[in-house]
Amino acid sequence: MDQSHESVQTRVLSILSGRSEEDPFAAFAEARAKGPVLPIPHPMGSEDHNAWMVTRMDEAVQVLKDKKGFTVDPASIEAEGVRENLSVTEDSSSPDTFFTGKSMLFVDGFDHRRLRTLVSKAFTPKYMESLRPRVQEISDELLDKVESNGEMDLVKDYAYPLPINVISEMLGVPEADREKLQMWSSAIAKGLGWGRQDPEVAEHLNQFGEYTKQLVDSKRESPADDLISSLVTIEEEEDRLSESELISMITLLIFAGHETTSNLIATGTMELLDHPEELEKVKEDPGLVPSAVEELLRFNGPSTSVGPRYATQDTEIAGQQIAKGDMILIIVKAANRDEEKFTEAEDLEIERSIDRHLAFGQGLHMCLGAPLARVEGDVAFSNLFRRMPNLQLKYSRGEVEWNYALSSQGLDSLPVTF
Repeated sequence: MDQSHESVQTRVLSILSGRSEEDPFAAFAEARAKGPVLPIPHPMGSEDHNAWMVTRMDEAVQVLKDKKGFTVDPASIEAEGVRENLSVTEDSSSPDTFFTGKSMLFVDGFDHRRLRTLVSKAFTPKYMESLRPRVQEISDELLDKVESNGEMDLVKDYAYPLPINVISEMLGVPEADREKLQMWSSAIAKGLGWGRQDPEVAEHLNQFGEYTKQLVDSKRESPADDLISSLVTIEEEEDRLSESELISMITLLIFAGHETTSNLIATGTMELLDHPEELEKVKEDPGLVPSAVEELLRFNGPSTSVGPRYATQDTEIAGQQIAKGDMILIIVKAANRDEEKFTEAEDLEIERSIDRHLAFGQGLHMCLGAPLARVEGDVAFSNLFRRMPNLQLKYSRGEVEWNYALSSQGLDSLPVTF
């Protein structure tokens, strides 16, 4: 269909699904201009409840930080039709528990606090900072492998293996298994979009979940000094984790622990190559890298949207009447370029002073691994441009292909020379 005859809401949803090749930021800008809260077709086809898209910063923060007015768990809302139409089907015997209500992504209140508390001590900024020397070692090892070649695929040789090795060492995933995890995660991410699931995704979810179960069993038999062994001990001795919660937790940590950071490194490098004046600033002053990471997260971070929220009561957002049970979809990439919050919001400025962006979400469900992603991003960019100051694309810019996956934008490949 000609885009001129489609509503901007439909075009944005098409982008999120991975079916559209339209420039997403042009559509996001048009959506912001139309309004901060826009009606969208309900993904479940619900006749009882409406769905909405949030495009601007203030309204996005309002929803994400209001723990009483909105929830990630529609089944917790006692409203006619909500449980029947929106709740996630849970099957404790199914291995793909990351994508069920057993994950802390999909619960609020006591269960969310209980699950998050169990792993939060391992993700403190202080502990993440203590990993910096090891992240540096892994970065150097990866660059050592390709340095004499004069070229590499930045995605396959650097952006993907760096974070998967870091999170795997934290969790206790054997080195021999990491390639499989990478393959499953990538296939799952690419096969899922807004209102879309490719046929092969179920099999990858199955394999990922079964692997996690086997990993847990091996840690029970031979515990080690790693996070999975600690979680197994908690499950067995303190009765604070069920089997399905444990599998879900570990699968989520493996998946989220590398997929988004990989996108940050690859996309961030591409954006810096697209903005050579900003790249030169980073090369000349490595002290600007932490600021550059925050701007790259704002400008084109890994996540296009966050998990939907559901109104727990009738409310109003920016003049729109939101009914109890309505779904709210927050387009974080649109909010992160809100002209009312950022001067020249469509420009990449690595020295920009940023009070807030939504690349890691906000509120109770703010990304647990944000401190780790920042350390990894800082090391990855600093080391890459220090060791390979002449980095450039191997092919023309027009040959670089973006893909949309699981509400994120990423690169499958980025051949570079140095």
